[in-house]
Amino acid sequence: MTVEWLESIRKAKRLTHQEVAVRAGISRHYYTMIANGNRRPSVEVAQRIANVLGFDWTIFFEQKSNDPLHTA
Repeated sequence: MTVEWLESIRKAKRLTHQEVAVRAGISRHYYTMIANGNRRPSVEVAQRIANVLGFDWTIFFEQKSNDPLHTA
């Protein structure tokens, strides 16, 4: 299941998976797995992605974080 809120934020910033990954210091493959809902990031990675995209990193660990339009 795609993490729709994450993809929405990324697209609004007009960044590709590759650009977010590079800026966050992770592989594009790992970012894509997170964006697709196949992996949950570590706290450190969540903080880095949130810093790149400008949202509260704790959203990754909320129960409803995969709900559409659930933004920080």
